[in-house]
Amino acid sequence: MTKHGKKYKAALAKVDIEKVYSSREAVALAKETSITKFDSTVEVHMRTALDPRQADQQVRDVVVLPHGLGKTVRVLVFAQGEGAATARSAGADLVADDDETLKKIEGGMLDFDVAIATPDAMGKVGRLGRILGPRGLMPNPKAGTVVPAQDMERAIKEAKAGRVEFRLDKTANIHVSIGKASFDADKLYENFAALMDAVRKARPAGAKGTYIKHITVTTTMGPGIKIDPNEAQTLEVTE
Repeated sequence: MTKHGKKYKAALAKVDIEKVYSSREAVALAKETSITKFDSTVEVHMRTALDPRQADQQVRDVVVLPHGLGKTVRVLVFAQGEGAATARSAGADLVADDDETLKKIEGGMLDFDVAIATPDAMGKVGRLGRILGPRGLMPNPKAGTVVPAQDMERAIKEAKAGRVEFRLDKTANIHVSIGKASFDADKLYENFAALMDAVRKARPAGAKGTYIKHITVTTTMGPGIKIDPNEAQTLEVTE
């Protein structure tokens, strides 16, 4: 049984564990119950009614959070020729266009948060699957991280601005960060609304009846706060 300190207990006392909060109430309360000395990450955890074993019940998509994630996102690009040149001019932190860099990544150099690739580079990227795959760093067309050279600038800008991938895991859950505890409550809410709008639109064809069963928002090491899943799935992004 986990022992919690005084700060956690004081934060938990502010949360009605029997209550299902509205989205706006919940993200504001998550911010209020952050207990770490560092700037906590605000996390959303969703329990779905999907069966991850079924091909027509998969969820994998991306959302560009309007206020970003509150952190510097380091972007690595796998490309050659024009794609590599475009990536450098667009602000990529690292461009892997030679075998030496590929060998360094194969050896464990993973000093980046997002990997983007042009289609013609995917042959070489494939051999890095066992390194990148388990860490969620493998470029994928569905996640918008395999793009032609002419779209490279947009892809890098979106990644640095706060493009977040979400996907169903093997236990039928979806876990996504939506910002930092230092964010204004309205900005956290708007990021959450953008996420839920994207998750709703990503509902798979095989989903019958209930889609999202439970939603919890929390900060790093903070208490979980339950959100009304029905209300959350009606949120739309306002321009």
